[in-house]
Amino acid sequence: MKFAICQELFEGWSWERQCEFIVETGYTGVEVAPFTLAASADQVTKQEREHYRKTAEQAGLEIIGLHWLLAKTEGFYLTTADADVRKRTSEYLIELTRLCQDLGGKLMVLGSPKQRNLLPGVSMEEANDHAIQVLAEVVPHLEAAGVTLCLEPLSRQETDYMITCQQARELIDHFRSPAIQLHQDVKAMSDESTSIPDLIREFRDVTAHFHANDVNLRGPGMGEVDFTPIFAALKETGYDGWVSVEVFDYTPGAEKIAVDSLEYMKRVWANC
Repeated sequence: MKFAICQELFEGWSWERQCEFIVETGYTGVEVAPFTLAASADQVTKQEREHYRKTAEQAGLEIIGLHWLLAKTEGFYLTTADADVRKRTSEYLIELTRLCQDLGGKLMVLGSPKQRNLLPGVSMEEANDHAIQVLAEVVPHLEAAGVTLCLEPLSRQETDYMITCQQARELIDHFRSPAIQLHQDVKAMSDESTSIPDLIREFRDVTAHFHANDVNLRGPGMGEVDFTPIFAALKETGYDGWVSVEVFDYTPGAEKIAVDSLEYMKRVWANC
């Protein structure tokens, strides 16, 4: 199994220090939140992109891609009825695709609940149509760059749009492109009526990325979620992508979260 970690956890750390620590801890991949690099993707210069990529490579670390794509941005929205906003959103996702490619990444996770919630007067069917219009402009660029956009279902506490793997699957089936796939997240899947292992089995054919975390917003092994049946299902289905640690409660500290999460995952994986 390939283990990565989402680097917004290391707030205030230099990129060099992040890469060194992540490798020393035992991870082989890092997942980047664009807002940690600049306020907007287009503000990350060509020279800076080269620096991030080379620094990671020299440390022996792979930049696997981006997540929190629209976080801390303004003027973008996936499901809006406003055609101008949809166009700007498509253009920004295309710029993020370029950034991902320049960093050496191969995937992007589209979560960003605040930029996809149903707006007043917009039905679910209309929201789907709007999202399809946005993504349709992006797909050719994803395919050309060799980048996969992974749609992330989120819990009902976070959003009211695309809250199940099946709802994400419907968008994926519309495009029928290897550039649009499913992202599965333990915390989010815990909100579904179907068990996480069964969701892993059911959507094995479209799952391209996986986030490991707990419903308490901390890392795997730091809460009540038992990862043994989860990892057993990943192993059973032949999942060969990344398992990336994503946390939201940084209280224990970046070092402890990173170390304890990886130790727990390796132990569970070895015993599955």
